[in-house]
Amino acid sequence: MIKISPSILAADFGDLRNQIKLVEDAGADMLHIDVMDGMFVPNISFGAGMTAAWRKDSKLFFDVHLMIESPERYIEDFVKAGADHITVHVEATKHIYRCLQYIKSFGVSAGVAINPGTPAVMLKELTNITDMVLVMTVNPGFTGQKFLPDMLTKIAEVRKMFPENVPVEVDGGIGLGNVADVVKAGAEVIVAGAAVFYAESPAAAIAELKKCGK
Repeated sequence: MIKISPSILAADFGDLRNQIKLVEDAGADMLHIDVMDGMFVPNISFGAGMTAAWRKDSKLFFDVHLMIESPERYIEDFVKAGADHITVHVEATKHIYRCLQYIKSFGVSAGVAINPGTPAVMLKELTNITDMVLVMTVNPGFTGQKFLPDMLTKIAEVRKMFPENVPVEVDGGIGLGNVADVVKAGAEVIVAGAAVFYAESPAAAIAELKKCGK
């Protein structure tokens, strides 16, 4: 069974505490927290302070995705805020291996992400230190974008590259119309923003995504 990690970026920003409770009660496996600095991606979102506030009220697995330049500057802050897993981009730091080691030194799992324009070979030397690998299927920064179908080949390539015990997470434009193809390509964790938070019933949406992704 695949896991669903609803992206908080698609939630109602005026009611985030209740929105998180909504997807937790709806059966979400994780909460995907998109952290953006306006430099690595053209948007600004949430910080460690907000993450810490959500942690007080939620038992969800916090899947923190740092879309920021030099992410090593803020890793300790997000660990203290309650992150269970931290993903950094291979494109965002000069020393990606060291960055992943640093994340793991705090006792949380470490992930590496790759943008659509970056070849999968850039992950080749990270297979023995990564706990989850994230393939972006849209250009990162904004919710509601259309899935890039060319990324199915990259998902399959990444799945073959990493050990079986390292889940492949996929983020961007995924819904009922394409989740089966994404899972067939090798994805095991689905980041779903609009598909969950824009749905009339988030619980039904999560259940349908899991059903279609079997």
